[in-house]
Formats: sequence, structure tokens, C-alpha cells
Amino acid sequence: MPAPVAPPGWPAAVRPPDAPDWERTAVNWLFDICPPDYRQHAALRRHVVVLARFAVLHVEAQQAAVRRGLSQCRADLREVADLDVVEAAVTTFQAEEARLLAVRRGVGLVEEALRGRRFVARL
Repeated sequence: MPAPVAPPGWPAAVRPPDAPDWERTAVNWLFDICPPDYRQHAALRRHVVVLARFAVLHVEAQQAAVRRGLSQCRADLREVADLDVVEAAVTTFQAEEARLLAVRRGVGLVEEALRGRRFVARL
């Protein structure tokens, strides 16, 4: 049996598919990136693919909020903050946008693996 493979963008906190305990690490990571209240729902605890789908949608909603914040930041803050503060907010939105892009890739890969996709090492 070949060694488990994690593709580029795979979350560091999640073991590769088919590694011992990989699904447990995936569930823990998925719950960590979702709102804390998600842990209360039995359906999400019992059905990991459903949890992964919820996580994808949650991250995509965060991405939409960051894009909106970035597009409106200068106009919304120019009358209540100094220019350097507004630019710091823009930089923060840009950093969050980049972070969420990586999270979205990771959660998508985890969802694919939970649905049965396996990855192969490329030379």
C-alpha cells in the first residue's frame, strides 16, 4: 500500500487521507475553522462530509465579507479615521483575503478526501 499523500494546500493540522486517525484530525480542524456553535449540532458531529460542506460555505461567506469590506473600507472609514489607520485596515483586509484563500483550498481538499478522493505523489 502506498504511503498517504497530502496535496499542495493540504492543511498542516490534518493528517493525509488514509493515514492513521486522519478523519479525526480532519473533523477537529473543520470544527476549528467553523463557528463554535457548530459543535452543538449532532448531524455535523456524526456526518463528516456534511461538516465539510458547512465549512466550505462558511469560509466562502467569510471571503465574501472580506471582499465587501475591502471594497468599502476607504469610503466607510475616511471620515472617522486618519489615512494611515484606513490604509492599515486595507492591509488587514488584504492579509485576511490571502489567508482565507489558503483556508478555502484546504477545506475543499479535505472535503474531496472525505468524499473518497485520494491523491497521488507527483514526480
